[in-house]
Amino acid sequence: MTQRLLLALLLLLSCPPAGAADVPYLTGRVVDNAEILGPDTRRKVSEILRGHEERTTNQVAVLTVPTLAGESIEEFSVRVFEQWKLGQKGKDNGVLLVVVPQDRRMRIEVGYGLEGTLTDAHASRIIRNVMAPSFRQGDYDSGITQGVTAIVARLEGDASALGEADLKPQSTGGNSEFIKAADMDWHEKVLFGAFIFGIIGLFTFIGIVTPGVGWFLYFFLIPFWAMFPIVIFGSSITFYILVAYLLGFPAAKLLVSRSSAYRKAETDIRKKGYAKIGGFTVGGGSSSGSSWSSGGSSGGGFSGGGGSSGGGGSSGSW
Repeated sequence: MTQRLLLALLLLLSCPPAGAADVPYLTGRVVDNAEILGPDTRRKVSEILRGHEERTTNQVAVLTVPTLAGESIEEFSVRVFEQWKLGQKGKDNGVLLVVVPQDRRMRIEVGYGLEGTLTDAHASRIIRNVMAPSFRQGDYDSGITQGVTAIVARLEGDASALGEADLKPQSTGGNSEFIKAADMDWHEKVLFGAFIFGIIGLFTFIGIVTPGVGWFLYFFLIPFWAMFPIVIFGSSITFYILVAYLLGFPAAKLLVSRSSAYRKAETDIRKKGYAKIGGFTVGGGSSSGSSWSSGGSSGGGFSGGGGSSGGGGSSGSW
């Protein structure tokens, strides 16, 4: 009985999660299950990758699948990489390019041994600046061919073939951006934005309506307003957000300070040592000025060589 239970447990652990996409068989360097590539493209890309492997022993493969049915492309790519065992054993010098047209997602998964050469930043630039523009035009043949060429060029250290101008962040209207926004879907940006602005927005509100400690919070929050929004908007828009905060906070506090509620809170702190403002208890101290605390509570012909992936690489959409 014990042996049967152990066997059942092992079988359960070895099965992919329910709803996870099936890993296709490795039938060649290009496995086009989504059928988005022409025969000439499949042949050309295969030849590029074969030549690269002969020169370096690196194993690079391309996989297209129609959809992942809700599974994240990161998890799927790792499963494919581990089953296909791309790269040489001990070298872990494999790379996997996955394209999912119906989900409009792609990823470059990089083996342990190549993470120092094909970094996450390089993979992200190839996805964003080389492949995505062609994919937006519906030209998968050019996008994958150029993406594979850029990957191979990077691995072989051929800067001239990389098209460095294409790998630099795109500029529009002559305005370049020092730091670009994170590569996230719009709903991820909404969720992350709600988290970021919910926290620093709350502290900003407290600073505006609270006598004494408010100006401490004003200066304390400057680096947060200067850095956190970059993840969502990039540095250009974040600069204007910071300027709005630097000017808007004092203006708002000046208006609020003229209200009777603000003056009453100021008087209560001076006489009683505390005041209640918007559900928060604000207390004064002889040495630290003021403090606040919440008034509530909470809760085929090609096979892998035995390599593995370290989870490095980059994902993107178009």
